[in-house]
Amino acid sequence: MTRSLAVGVQLPEVERHVPWREMRDIARAVEDGGFDSLWVGDHLLYRSAEEVNGPWEAWATLAALAEATERVTIGPLVAATAFHNPAVLAKTAATIDEISDGRLVLGLGAGWNRDEFDAFGIPFDHRASRFAEAFDIVRRLLAGEVVSFDGRFHAVTDCELVPRPRPGGPSLMIGSQGPIVLRTTLPHVDAWNGWYAWFGNTPAGAASLLTSVDEACVEVGRDPGTLRKTVSVLVEAPGGVGNIERAKRWDDPPAVTGPPAAIAEQLSRFAEVGVDEVQLVVDPITTGSVAWLSDVLTSPALTR
Repeated sequence: MTRSLAVGVQLPEVERHVPWREMRDIARAVEDGGFDSLWVGDHLLYRSAEEVNGPWEAWATLAALAEATERVTIGPLVAATAFHNPAVLAKTAATIDEISDGRLVLGLGAGWNRDEFDAFGIPFDHRASRFAEAFDIVRRLLAGEVVSFDGRFHAVTDCELVPRPRPGGPSLMIGSQGPIVLRTTLPHVDAWNGWYAWFGNTPAGAASLLTSVDEACVEVGRDPGTLRKTVSVLVEAPGGVGNIERAKRWDDPPAVTGPPAAIAEQLSRFAEVGVDEVQLVVDPITTGSVAWLSDVLTSPALTR
């Protein structure tokens, strides 16, 4: 059987405190359940009126996941270039791509959560311009170039990655709907990602957003059909807090709900509007919910 849609899972971020051993168990459940990919958020700190929390550091987690799994694609959804020196970020990505035997998808973005920028002393101004310079350095280094760059925000001199990155380097994905970032990246990336809150977590909303991305591709001279389109989708499994409570706490759009067959049917509509892969953000995210969702993968709605 061939699935019409690749399906991945995002690991816990700040839903609750999850120690590494449980994180590893969930990752293995994702792989054993037949899912295609495994993702981690790249954030440092969240603050609200009620609480302060944060996830484990993304790149250390990805290195551990590269060793803990054997088959699934892994990646950040998405990594904020602002959190790292771009040349060091490229070096880190090349290393994890090696550890994972070429399974890394390097998702990149400019970042958005000012609280964590301020708390960790990271500049928040000119984010798109800073990202554009960082992206140029990262992609060229991962392509095997020796890079010298003297920009407004970043500079490297005769920089190169040794050992050399895997030929072709990790696949590049951009997670943004910003015009400047899209113009900068669409000539070069393999894939694009949209977060569920950007399009209301619905196939119709995703279709509208994909139209904008296709138009951005045309503006930079790229065939939209050559870009892999991915979106995160919020899904409720047994034990989730429910749509009303989620909207009250986090202003989330309604989650995809129902038994696995019904969820598969709703996910199939994303494929119909041109989505190639969905990354499931699961409420709750546990080994049990991942096992329960594995039945989605064999539903007739997603297979042919």
